[in-house]
Amino acid sequence: MGEFTLELNEDQKQVRDWLHGFAADVMRPAAAEWDEREETPWPIIQEAAKLGIYSLDFYAQQFFDPTGLGIPMAMEELFWGDAGIALSIVGTGLAAVGVLANGTEEQIGTWVPQMYGDANDVKVAAFCSSEPDAGSDVASMRTRAVYDEAKDEWVLNGTKTWATNGGIANVHVVVAVVDAELGSKGHASFIVPPNTPGLSQGQKFQKHGIRASHTAEVVLEDVRVPGHCLLGGKDKLDERLARAREKAKAGGERVKNAAMATFEASRPAVGAMAVGTARAAYEVALDYAKTRVQFGRPIIENQGVAFQLADMATQIDAARLLVWRASWMATAGKPFTSAEGSMSKLYASEVAKKVTAQAIQILGGNGYTREYPVERMHRDAAIYTIFEGTSEIQRMVISRALAK
Repeated sequence: MGEFTLELNEDQKQVRDWLHGFAADVMRPAAAEWDEREETPWPIIQEAAKLGIYSLDFYAQQFFDPTGLGIPMAMEELFWGDAGIALSIVGTGLAAVGVLANGTEEQIGTWVPQMYGDANDVKVAAFCSSEPDAGSDVASMRTRAVYDEAKDEWVLNGTKTWATNGGIANVHVVVAVVDAELGSKGHASFIVPPNTPGLSQGQKFQKHGIRASHTAEVVLEDVRVPGHCLLGGKDKLDERLARAREKAKAGGERVKNAAMATFEASRPAVGAMAVGTARAAYEVALDYAKTRVQFGRPIIENQGVAFQLADMATQIDAARLLVWRASWMATAGKPFTSAEGSMSKLYASEVAKKVTAQAIQILGGNGYTREYPVERMHRDAAIYTIFEGTSEIQRMVISRALAK
């Protein structure tokens, strides 16, 4: 029997330390500025690209780490640096996962490199699934894709919302309805190539947190894309829709949904992002508690503060272990029979909100000001319980898995 270990190997430790240095030296000093500006931090993305952090090769290496820990380790370190800037750096990854989860080898090789560009000409990509009336309720999606057989083109119409990099992306991955009668099983994903007529940016959102990450509506008006931009190809789509119709008649098993396949693959990574933000706030609070003197002694010597820090440290470690387990299971090909991916995302995101709030409390009035980063971290942490499936949706997924 092989030795069981939770110890990172030397290669993983080197990558972790490298990312930590970038987060500490490049991201953190710029975090407050880009949060205030509410703009995409292109110079920092370019710096990440020059170092090889923002690149297809880097994420591929982490994705194919045989232990499954490459991606969560990378996410934790970058989001420890700053959540808004980190999301600008890794946001393209969701679109890339959308192609990896649903595309052919040729589509992966063609489109994923175009999502990143290179160090001299950085690009970003956007995954467009949510709509004004269809967030968690993907079955209510209204964006339509109609096949024009004479021209071998798909025509897309609709409005997407909450799209990271929406409108500024080089490549957009758009989930649309191809068979409305099948509900969420009648969806498919499409590549919208650069400069395609009919795609435009709608409202850019001014957000509570992660403000260095661009979030906007994407409007699709008679957007025509070639047939080869349907992820997976038309033959595969026709087969999937036929199975869905048969199973719908028979009341059969669940058929894979294009958007859900992307979210299932990315939920542990979101959990790792939350762990990074929680850890960052905890470390600020711990350092503050050791140096802040009240009533003649550091406040960490007060049991009320010390016990809060003990709980924070314990919850962060527990969240990390759930994320690592789900990531290992995904890499090992073990099914999430108890919705372990959703468990990791649910717990880690709730921990991030709680820990960042506790950090503000420990810092007192200082924590409530923008002179200290925990105020920003608390605003950033709120998103983890919302995007890529709210905490309520995660609980629904988990409870359904347990009820089988």
